[in-house]
Amino acid sequence: MGIMDKTAKENRNGFSGYGIRISRSDGAKRVPITQQQTIKSKSSAGNAPQRVLVASNAPHHVPPQGQAPKPVTLNPKLAGQPQQPQAAVQPSDKQVGHETSLQAQQNQAPVKNTETASTEKSKDSVSTEKSKDKKKQWSLEDFEIGRPLGKGKFGNVYLARERQSKFILALKVLFKSQLEKAGVEHQLRREVEIQSHLRHPNILRLYGYFHDATRVYLILENAPRGELFRELQKHSKFDEQRTATYITQLADALSYCHLKKVIHRDIKPENLLLGSNGELKIADFGWSVHAPSSRRTTLCGTLDYLPPEMIEGRMHDEKVDLWSLGVLCYEFLVGKPPFEMDTHQETYRRISKVDFKFPPFVSEGARDLITKLLKHNPSHRLPLKDVLTHPWIIANSSKSSSSTDRSSTTSNTAAQPAGSA
Repeated sequence: MGIMDKTAKENRNGFSGYGIRISRSDGAKRVPITQQQTIKSKSSAGNAPQRVLVASNAPHHVPPQGQAPKPVTLNPKLAGQPQQPQAAVQPSDKQVGHETSLQAQQNQAPVKNTETASTEKSKDSVSTEKSKDKKKQWSLEDFEIGRPLGKGKFGNVYLARERQSKFILALKVLFKSQLEKAGVEHQLRREVEIQSHLRHPNILRLYGYFHDATRVYLILENAPRGELFRELQKHSKFDEQRTATYITQLADALSYCHLKKVIHRDIKPENLLLGSNGELKIADFGWSVHAPSSRRTTLCGTLDYLPPEMIEGRMHDEKVDLWSLGVLCYEFLVGKPPFEMDTHQETYRRISKVDFKFPPFVSEGARDLITKLLKHNPSHRLPLKDVLTHPWIIANSSKSSSSTDRSSTTSNTAAQPAGSA
């Protein structure tokens, strides 16, 4: 893909969850600031605490008159279709075009030449047909487009159905011109490369992608219950049982990511979706990095969730996700992040000093877990395996981890659009 070869500085793509922005008039605001903003700069102080996003104010690009991309046509049958889970459909042999990795093709074993001449010809014929099938590419005509699920800075997300298998999915449509204008092609390429290789029941699947002259299309798993952030706004805060269950699922998913040498770096409610059974799914890998044996210094993610080592400009590793897990646990139970303040400078100061307090209603077990995760020294933070066995988690979580999740992964991969890997 031509646009994805361009080297550009990383920038926040402005998408949450599926890559959509939602109205937050009912809750705290997350205010965009530039990535280059120094730690000492002050934002305009409001009357109420503001929630802040880092590096999310990339320029918007509006196509000139007469050059707007052709709109996606909605299928009238799907236009009003509710976002409900669909029955699993057996996949066909059609292959997703533009696979994000050539590893599967490189690892294919050659057909053994142990049969008779006629059998060999038959096998060769079948192999040729499969080879042709694999070269097929997705196009917009392969999908019936339904109602929009949300709108974002670089495009929209639609409910869609693959014509051959009738599989329900989410189709994320991004405009090339706007991606180029914001200089986020490299970030998109990295997101696709990372997410397409992850297989875990608590990580949103990316089945594949394709593009045309003006747009890039990401074929994503459908999460019928939408953003976790909406649920948090609706209920203000969660009880201990729901919080512990979500933390269990997230800790297990992050353990899987770290095993694959993937650091997420932007865990927050807006980047978490809910599946058909209410299970949590990590959805946005825009700030993720595949970093085998390397440490990063990039300032990225959301201000309220940034760990001390990142705001202080020090090297960081996968332990940044442990800090974010502690912040998330606090926000689930209390309804707001632990370091939220009126100004950026004051928020930075509180994070650097690990200055936070618990409301009286937070239990001792929850306080112990959060305190062990929110440590200034990354090496002192509670490892994920110990999070999963923490007494408060065991007492309150209704979700088992690891072995149950792995078996769920196997069954989860059975339902996917025709031809996806």
